[in-house]
Amino acid sequence: MSLTASGPEPEGSPQFETSPTPRWIMIASVIAFVFLGYLAYSSHTQEQEVASGFAQANQRAETLAAQLDKTNSRLADLKGELEVTSQKLGLTQDELARARSLAQTIRKDQKQSDEQLRAQIGQVASETNSKIGAVSTDLAGTKTDVDATKKDLEATKSKLDRTVGDLGVASGLIAKNHDEVEELKRLGERNIFEFDIHKSKQAQRVGPIQVDLKKVDTKKYKYTMNVVADDKSIEKKDRTVGEPIQFYVKGAHMPYEIVVFEVAKDEAKGYLSTPK
Repeated sequence: MSLTASGPEPEGSPQFETSPTPRWIMIASVIAFVFLGYLAYSSHTQEQEVASGFAQANQRAETLAAQLDKTNSRLADLKGELEVTSQKLGLTQDELARARSLAQTIRKDQKQSDEQLRAQIGQVASETNSKIGAVSTDLAGTKTDVDATKKDLEATKSKLDRTVGDLGVASGLIAKNHDEVEELKRLGERNIFEFDIHKSKQAQRVGPIQVDLKKVDTKKYKYTMNVVADDKSIEKKDRTVGEPIQFYVKGAHMPYEIVVFEVAKDEAKGYLSTPK
């Protein structure tokens, strides 16, 4: 590029030419501009980060301050509760002291009661053992008496006779006198009703039945009687002394028996035997 004057140049004046701007200066200027822009952006970014950091720090500080206030308030509450609890514990300790004293007294009384109870139990056990010993002795004596009675009954059975009644049914033991009738009663195998009846116009009650003595033959030891049972009259004619006369009544699975073991003029002695 060349520069020329607007008018005619005088002859003999010197001529100047301007040189173009070097490219590296332009590149350097661009780089410098870019660098300055980067520095400005970076500075702005750092300022924002610092500001944000300060804001977060302030927020955390405020949060910590609030927590600290809350903690201080809680500590104050705990301190007050601790003082109240301390006062209550002081009262509880007094009560515990009284409770311990009362417990010791109760244990002492309980120990005395236990000792008295043991003594009473020992006395009762001693008395019980004595009574048991006495009862054992009594039982031994009773066993002896039972054995003796059993022997007597066996001896009685051996003395009493067995026979067949007038109905052909095997009779039980037969008594031949008043003493043997008592032995039959002791055996308890049947119900025994002893009688001493006389000849009469009316029947006489013997246990659950009635008998009417009609005739007695003292020489032949025979007799005749009517037996009234279940509203029926049964004649037993010319029966021999010591012979069981048998008859059935309603509801009985075994016959009733009458044994006359002694006769006199218009009189007969004997007993009625009924099943149990």
